[in-house]
Amino acid sequence: MGPGSNNSFPVEKRVAVVTGGNRGIGLEICKQLAANGVAVVLTARDEEKGAGAAAALHRLGLPEVLFHQLDVAEPSSAACLADFIRHKFGKLDILVNNAGNLGATFDFGNLDLDKEIEDKSAHETLEWLMQHTVETTENAEECLRINYHGTKNVIQALLHLLQSSPDGRIVTVSSVFGQLSFFSGEQLKEELNDADKLSEERLDELAELFVRDFKDGELESRGWPTRRDAFVAYKASKALQHAYTRVLARKHASSPLRVNCVHPGYVKTDLTLGTGELTVEEGAAGPVAVDRNPSCNEKL
Repeated sequence: MGPGSNNSFPVEKRVAVVTGGNRGIGLEICKQLAANGVAVVLTARDEEKGAGAAAALHRLGLPEVLFHQLDVAEPSSAACLADFIRHKFGKLDILVNNAGNLGATFDFGNLDLDKEIEDKSAHETLEWLMQHTVETTENAEECLRINYHGTKNVIQALLHLLQSSPDGRIVTVSSVFGQLSFFSGEQLKEELNDADKLSEERLDELAELFVRDFKDGELESRGWPTRRDAFVAYKASKALQHAYTRVLARKHASSPLRVNCVHPGYVKTDLTLGTGELTVEEGAAGPVAVDRNPSCNEKL
């Protein structure tokens, strides 16, 4: 979809971009925002799937959902999206960073997933899944490239448009797995928790250091989540995401821009293989509520 004209666009209507919007929580966030009267740009890496998702929302009576292709891991793709937003709308009010990567695959051998989890609680199911994960260096690299660097790419490309809004919002769909309690080293935890001293440059260094430590088998000695546990790269990427959110919020503390992370809960999506305790409607409600609640603000 190419740039259009913003001459007929009502300036009072809010505009949102949702990354990873073609399925799961992202698609439901697009749906709920559009139902609230927001013009939504649904983005996805796969053009066919993204266009199909937007068309499905049109059939539900939500015509103000547009699709634009976006690969969050590519700065040039984010820049192309920014050009489209600027020409089509002239502003941006909401950015929801939903695109994510688990950093692991599952290996169940000859086991039947449905049979194995049919009598398990949500917590027991998650524990069982964690016992059957496979995490390679390639998984870790892709996870950091999408969850941390990809989120940064999109924010940096769209930041000037968000700053033009009188009530700009950045909402990153995150996870409790990003809590620093999963880290084994006190020094690393203290550094990641000190938003006053942290910088974007240092977080980039830490992201590179994590991948190197993963390759070299130095996760435990450095104080990262260890490979004895599951979703190591996911935990590290989400912790870095949280730290970047706090750094960004403090950097723009004097502006109207609000910056937040939101844990949607353990939601039944493709990412969780359809397991979980919440529906996508329930999972999307949190990120959407942060946009609508003026008291939500990470600017401590």
